[in-house]
Amino acid sequence: MVIKNWISGFAKYIFREWLMYLPSRKLRTFFIRKICRNVGNDVFFCMKIDFKGDGNNLSIGASSFINKNVILDARFGKIQIGSNVDIGQDTHIWTTEHDPNDDLHSVKGGDVTIEDHVWISTRVTLLPGITIGKGAVVACGSIVTKDVAPLAIVAGVPAKVIGQRTNQLKYDLSKGIRPYFF
Repeated sequence: MVIKNWISGFAKYIFREWLMYLPSRKLRTFFIRKICRNVGNDVFFCMKIDFKGDGNNLSIGASSFINKNVILDARFGKIQIGSNVDIGQDTHIWTTEHDPNDDLHSVKGGDVTIEDHVWISTRVTLLPGITIGKGAVVACGSIVTKDVAPLAIVAGVPAKVIGQRTNQLKYDLSKGIRPYFF
């Protein structure tokens, strides 16, 4: 049992530290499908994505795009990413945080749900226990601490509504974007 746990831990280390640097998107996607609960068709994974926790707590819908240096922390909760979601580089999605009011600095967590057609721009932080509604946009550098309504455009620290999206959300990220990325 101890040896099996060590091998499992070593395999995860190799995956996190080595395989996510491979220049082959197809090879990265192959291994990500092996560790995640659900990965839809035509999902694009850039290099240097940091997976934390159990892959069984991570689900990604079809035609989604996850840029480089994204942290997906599924240690204490589930991350549910819908279809046609665009997650910008250097974004951090957390399912765990410390309780600032606890004498023992304990950890608390919550699920993060990102519905279909959401656009999360660069250097965004999503904190535990939130839902980003269908078609919402999160602007660069925002920290999302509360739920975001469908089609809302939010920005700031903490993120607040600054506008409303008006399009019909008919796009498919698997079409048109692939020729620009390998």
